Amino acid sequence: MLIERPVPVDAGAAIARLRDRFGDRVQTGAAIRDAHGRGEGLHDIMPPAAVVLAQSTAEVSAVVAICNDTRVPVIPFGVGSSLEGQIQALHGGISLDLSAMDRVLSTSAADLDCRVEAGVTREALNAHLKSEGLFFPLDPGANATLGGMAATRASGTNAVRYGTMREVTLGLTVVTPDGSIIRTGGRARKSSAGYDLTRLYVGSEGTLGVITELQLRLFGIPETIAAAVCQFDSLGGAIDAVVAILQLGIPLARIELLDALQMRACIGYSKLEGLAAVPTLFLEFHGAPAGVDEQVVQVGDVAATHGGGALRWARAQEERTALSTARHNAYWAARSLRPGCETFATDACVPISRLAECILETTAEAEALGLVAPVVGHVGDGNFHMLVLFDPADADERARAERLADGIARRSLAMGGTISGEHGVGLHKMGVMAAEHGDALAVMRSLKAALDPRGIMNPGKMLPG
Repeated sequence: MLIERPVPVDAGAAIARLRDRFGDRVQTGAAIRDAHGRGEGLHDIMPPAAVVLAQSTAEVSAVVAICNDTRVPVIPFGVGSSLEGQIQALHGGISLDLSAMDRVLSTSAADLDCRVEAGVTREALNAHLKSEGLFFPLDPGANATLGGMAATRASGTNAVRYGTMREVTLGLTVVTPDGSIIRTGGRARKSSAGYDLTRLYVGSEGTLGVITELQLRLFGIPETIAAAVCQFDSLGGAIDAVVAILQLGIPLARIELLDALQMRACIGYSKLEGLAAVPTLFLEFHGAPAGVDEQVVQVGDVAATHGGGALRWARAQEERTALSTARHNAYWAARSLRPGCETFATDACVPISRLAECILETTAEAEALGLVAPVVGHVGDGNFHMLVLFDPADADERARAERLADGIARRSLAMGGTISGEHGVGLHKMGVMAAEHGDALAVMRSLKAALDPRGIMNPGKMLPG
C-alpha cells in the first residue's frame, strides 16, 4: 500500500545525548540512514534521523531510556531482511542496530538448548553448533538475525516438522520502553507460572520492547538427510499430493512448492539441469536410513497417484546443496523475470484442505490483473507466497499489485486462514488487521498503550490507528 508518512519527530535532543554516550557509534550519514530505512519487501525508503550501533543489552537499555525521556521513536534493526516494512522509520527517530550483538552465550548439548544475543544470524549459529552435532532448524530463507526472527514470529521451510519461533523460543531478555531489562521464560520445556510474556514478545515486531537475548531449543543433526524433487502435470495435483502425504502422517522436514512460472525462473537463474518448468515439490527427509528410505517410497507412491513423476533425490551433501540453493534463491530468481522491477511477497496461510483452492484462485486473479506473480510455498503448513513483480514507476501497475495483495489476504481469511503466516504485519498488512481480529484489536491496542505509554516503540506498525 502507498504510505502517507507523518512529519518526522524532531530527534535532535536525543541524538545529542546519544552522541555524548556512544560517540561515533551514533551515525547520521545519508547512506547508512537510507540503508536502515528499508527492508527487502517494502521498498519505500523511510530513513531514521540517526542509527545507533549497540553492543550489549546495557547499551540498548541506555538508548531506549534516552529515547523514552525525549519521546523519540526507536526502531529495532537486525540485518534488514524484513518483508513487510517493519524497519521503515515512519516517524523518523532512532534505528537501533543490534547486528554487533552476535555472541553465542551458552550451549547445552545435554539439554538441547542455547542462549544467544539478538544479532546472531541463523547461519552463524548453525556453524557454531555443527561440531557438537546440533542444529537450529528454522530456515526462513534469508540469513536473518534470531532477534528479528523472534520479533516477526518467523518460521520458514522446516516449520512443517520443527515448528515456528513460537515453539522454539524458551525465553527472552527484553528491554522495555522505559529502558528496564526483564527476562521472560527460562530453560524448562514447560511452565504454568504466570503470564506467558515470552509469547507476547515473540511476534510483537518491536512494538512492545527490544529483544536482546534468546533462549532457544536445539535439535540433533539427523543421521540421514535426503533431498528430493518431484514434478507434476498440474498445480492442483502437486497440492493434492501434499495433502495426502500429510494425512498419511509421513514426517517430512520440508515440503516446498514452486509453480511453473517460479520453476522457469529458478531453472534460468540457478542453472538447474534435467528439470522442466512445471509445478514442482522440493522435499527433504530427516531420520534413520531405513526410515528415510521408507518415506521416500511412500511419497513417490502418493505423488504418482496425483500426476507426479519419479522422485529425483539425493543424499550427498553437494547434490542436496544444489537443490536447496535453488529453492533459497527463488526470490532473486523471480526478480530476474522482470529486471528493473520491484517485488513484494504476499504471505497467506490457510487450512490445508483449502490450500489448492486458494492458490488456484489466486493465480487466476494474478493473470486477470495482468501481473507477473510466481508462487512459492511452505505448503506442508498451508503457507504460500506470491512474489508480485511491478514497475515502481508505473502507478497503475503498482495499484494492481496492491489490489492483488489485498485480495489474497481477504481470500485467506474467508477460507479460515490468516493474513500473515510468517512475515508479520509491519506497514503493509495493517489495512486488513481489523478483518482478521475484529474486537480483539482493541485488546492489542490496550496492551500497547499499557506497555509503551509514550508510543516510542516502532510506532505506526502492526496496529492500525
